[in-house]
Amino acid sequence: MTRTLVIIPTYDERESLPRQLDAVRGACPEVDVLVVDDGSPDGTGEWADARAEHDSQVSVLHRPGKGGLGAAYLAGFAWGLARGYEVLVEMDADGSHRAEDLPRVLGAPGEWDLAIGSRWIPGGAVENWPAHRRLLSTGANGYVRLMLGIPVRDATAGFRAYRASALSTLDLATVESQGYCFQIDMAWRVLQAGGTVVEVPITFVEREHGESKMSGAIIREALVKVTGWGMKERAARVRRAFTRGSR
Repeated sequence: MTRTLVIIPTYDERESLPRQLDAVRGACPEVDVLVVDDGSPDGTGEWADARAEHDSQVSVLHRPGKGGLGAAYLAGFAWGLARGYEVLVEMDADGSHRAEDLPRVLGAPGEWDLAIGSRWIPGGAVENWPAHRRLLSTGANGYVRLMLGIPVRDATAGFRAYRASALSTLDLATVESQGYCFQIDMAWRVLQAGGTVVEVPITFVEREHGESKMSGAIIREALVKVTGWGMKERAARVRRAFTRGSR
């Protein structure tokens, strides 16, 4: 059986984490779970520690403060790779990534290096989202496809599984992106490294407890970085074309 680690970053998720952990363990009893807590003031980390004492398949990684989603996942990747896990999964703590969809993501068809639980392919859906959130997400993903030339329909999706073999080929030390930009960055890196990315439909459910981590700063980061990456990629293509033409 493939050794699989589900990484769940947390910051003030004391109310939602117990339900999500129970759901993940129920849907896929064979997987291990790593909670990466960024010093939650509400006691999320302490609760996770208590859970781990009674569940050998749950571990907790404490970070000193709120360092961002990307940094939390990178810490989780390093922890999992060091312990020989073969597949590493990203999931939110708030229940928006349904545990019942986890077997579908892990069972994505064909050979893949990154399997994305997608909202924007046939069969995918979102629940409890207002029209402006739908427009923001679909517009952002359309912009990513335009600027980076990648075929992924939901590059901002945070419910995904990586092969450890693919992560090991990437220079993760150079990843500085946070927020949803981190997801775009990682998908693009896998593709640039020659990896295979597949998408499977999932249903995203807007969180019922706590506050969304979406902010203007997160949106600006993604816009600025994706635009910069796209311009550099276009410039590189032009240089390659001139180089071939001068031969």
